[in-house]
Amino acid sequence: MQLATHSRRPESRQTLYRLLLASSLLLLSAVPVTAQTDLTGFWVLRLPTGDGNYHEAFFDLKQAGEKVTGKVLTGFGELPISEGTFSNGKLHLATTLRFENQEHHISYDGAMQGEKISMTVQFPGREPRAGIAERTKPEAALPPPRLPLPALQDVPDNGLARTPPMGWNSWNRFAGKVDDAAVRGMADAMVATGMKDLGYTYINIDDTWQGPHDAQGNPTANRKFPDMKALADYVHSKGLKIGIYSSPGPKTCADYEGSYGREEQDAKTYAAWGFDYLKYDWCSAGRIYKDEDMQAVYQKMGNALLGTSRPIVLSLCQYGHAEVWKWGPKVGGNLWRTTGDISDNWKSMESIGFSQFDIASYARPGHWNDPDMLEVGNGGMTNDEYRTHMSLWSLLAAPLLAGNDLRTMSDETKSILMNREVIAIDQDPDAKPVKKISEQGSTLVVARPLKDNTVAVGLFNRGDTATTIATHWADLGLQGTLKVRDLWAHQDLGAIADQFSATVPSHGVVMITVKP
Repeated sequence: MQLATHSRRPESRQTLYRLLLASSLLLLSAVPVTAQTDLTGFWVLRLPTGDGNYHEAFFDLKQAGEKVTGKVLTGFGELPISEGTFSNGKLHLATTLRFENQEHHISYDGAMQGEKISMTVQFPGREPRAGIAERTKPEAALPPPRLPLPALQDVPDNGLARTPPMGWNSWNRFAGKVDDAAVRGMADAMVATGMKDLGYTYINIDDTWQGPHDAQGNPTANRKFPDMKALADYVHSKGLKIGIYSSPGPKTCADYEGSYGREEQDAKTYAAWGFDYLKYDWCSAGRIYKDEDMQAVYQKMGNALLGTSRPIVLSLCQYGHAEVWKWGPKVGGNLWRTTGDISDNWKSMESIGFSQFDIASYARPGHWNDPDMLEVGNGGMTNDEYRTHMSLWSLLAAPLLAGNDLRTMSDETKSILMNREVIAIDQDPDAKPVKKISEQGSTLVVARPLKDNTVAVGLFNRGDTATTIATHWADLGLQGTLKVRDLWAHQDLGAIADQFSATVPSHGVVMITVKP
């Protein structure tokens, strides 16, 4: 079309603009419009861990316009998507993990890159992590098939842990950042501080040490742990023992490889490396087995460890499900978790510690209730609260597994973890159970008989203000005048008749021993 551009009349200019607009619309209509990608289907997100492994999360997505629904499938199970949008190539998903009465909100934000999604994941309290999501088949998200379970039988007692195990565990302080250097440093510190001389023995590596199983099905360590045998030898050279971690499921809680279907090979490798302790965490086994299967599942590892001929303590970690205290010894368990995970705050420690009295009678030499590791020194509680923590665990005859950085302890933290007199209560060889003596409002008195006719008494104040707490000798089954010693003040209080009273700080404890 030829235009008369020389004309200066306004009507000619308007005609020109109309013609140009019409031409532009004609050209635009000829350009194909790319529709937004439909995300409906299964996707797998791989997040590099930095140690040679990848964490995987699966997404079952349904898209309608810009709205995205569906679920996220992880080692914890299926989590519904609570928020989901996809617009202009940008994806946002959110879900909520409810674990041990707490809600953890997780967000996934990504952008399309060809047929893949570049995605960033934000877990609460952690640094964002980036990975790539791509389409996969639905069966990739399914757990492996259920393996046959053995008939129930009692695993012979391994003769270990005649008193509650004492030591250190990596998870509370280091979580996924534990490595060879940190473990060696903790062994050095346990000796240098004098903790070893007080009975602290085990240096335990928790989750995230694992690499993939090799072509022969044997476990391997990841880049953070270049030589497990050399590490075990180093810890042993300090006069200490060393522990390791796995799961009866295909994945651990942190999404590393577990021992599913490889119990005997894993146990033999741990023994060959020189390990003395195994924490065995239920985790993804819950996607395959039911709670009533736990005894048979744990029995497999109990027998596998016994078959190595190396003395290895077995720590069951399945959060108190299926009344584990009733069958833990039958599967070779030396200790078993009775609760969910502890956190470094008063509410968590209080709710866990003061809920243990009803099952205290199930503990006995070689077999212990485990209300989880110590948080002493990690900074989330006051020193009074940490003294309550240490006192309560000792009265319960619980394992004393420090969870702080032993290399940088304050003097106050050392005084709590290394209170020889309180430790002696925990390690009392008679292993008699603690019992509630009285409970009034936020105050509680408990007592535990010890050897040599001594009784340990804890006066606990769970309230928000200091208060006076008293206990009568008659309530303890005693009478007359008794010798009293304050275990935190390290003082003999003399001979006291009929009763004892003390002012106890908020969230604090006064711990005494009494004897005729």
